[in-house]
Amino acid sequence: MVEAAESFSFSHAMATKVCVTGGSGYIGSWLVRKLLVKGYTVHATLRNLAEDRSKVDLLNSLPNADTNLVLFQADIYNAHEFDDAIQGCEFVFHVATPLQHDPKSSRYKDRVEATIAGVRIIADCCIKSQTVKRLIYTATVLASSPLNEDGSGYKSCMDESCWTPSDHLPLTYANDYVLEYTKAKTLAEKELLIYNEIEDAKLEVVTLLSGLVAGETILSHLPLSVQVILSPFTGNMFGYYQGLKFMEEVLGSVPLVDIDDVCEAHIFCMENPSMKGRYLCAAADPTVREIESLP
Repeated sequence: MVEAAESFSFSHAMATKVCVTGGSGYIGSWLVRKLLVKGYTVHATLRNLAEDRSKVDLLNSLPNADTNLVLFQADIYNAHEFDDAIQGCEFVFHVATPLQHDPKSSRYKDRVEATIAGVRIIADCCIKSQTVKRLIYTATVLASSPLNEDGSGYKSCMDESCWTPSDHLPLTYANDYVLEYTKAKTLAEKELLIYNEIEDAKLEVVTLLSGLVAGETILSHLPLSVQVILSPFTGNMFGYYQGLKFMEEVLGSVPLVDIDDVCEAHIFCMENPSMKGRYLCAAADPTVREIESLP
């Protein structure tokens, strides 16, 4: 019976097309790999296929990539480019997010505008496709701060009802980069969740608020989130330690999640028969001091 169930699951996966935006990033590449191993047909997007040859070669080297992987060029600053990648898919994982503002952009004044507009356009692409059932968005725990609105302290617990206050709070470790990133991801998540409130909407939206991700990687470099976690031992290179302290200041701790676990959570959000809404995804929540005390 177990073998039959597994066989059915794999057969179902082989008939299912999914799209992963930001397919060459830390989460994106590991998610693409897991989906391919499970038998799914994957449409993965990269910003520039011609210039990102090393990323193209990496994804094309993954298991089953020769038969089940199709790469598309699409940039979040030109979100309409995602049309072709999304067309024909049943599920979309929106993992991509602009980490730096494109100074050549005349359409958006900053990363916040670009991120919000990007999720809106991609959600509309999903609806227009008439094939996409569910959009799973890689959100961040930084959008779910348990801080009181006036910054006077923390609520009794952090759960999916928590939203990071939009007002400028007196945060010691904040800088323009992390504040803009937090604002962009928070407002983009709120924008996407509105689609669940549309009457007779045929698109389900799941936002998965991921903790700081660590673990294995197939990338040739050390991912940013891993460098941030290691910063207590490597020093404040590029402000990574300050970023870690900022996360603790906003959340009261540093929620962590393994790369394999967060990708399994993404896939669970897809394979569940019906699912929508907001979900936290973290396995531990140490303080910075507890991280520093690790042997």
